Amino acid sequence: MQEWPADAEALMRSRYAAFVACDEAWLLASWHPSTRPSQVPFEPGAKWLGLEVRGHKHIDGTHAEVEFVARCRNAGGKAVRLHERSRFVKEDGRWYYLDGDQR
Repeated sequence: MQEWPADAEALMRSRYAAFVACDEAWLLASWHPSTRPSQVPFEPGAKWLGLEVRGHKHIDGTHAEVEFVARCRNAGGKAVRLHERSRFVKEDGRWYYLDGDQR
């Protein structure tokens, strides 16, 4: 297993890299158990094109938000833009993805 990211933004970046690599194990491990799905649905043929982190806000010592835009091209060639404000929680010294609101 890789070293655990030090903050919510680093975790967000590692999760983007995991989506690019279709690394379901890391996505599930870094997802908080209270909201974690049983599996991660990857879109076959999707090509991730980039990540822009627009903001990283520490709410308190155990809660943070990261706003980002991720771009990809689906198997049909259509450009897709995912804009989300993600919520993270820190437990036992580790940050976990909790959930997010798409914009």
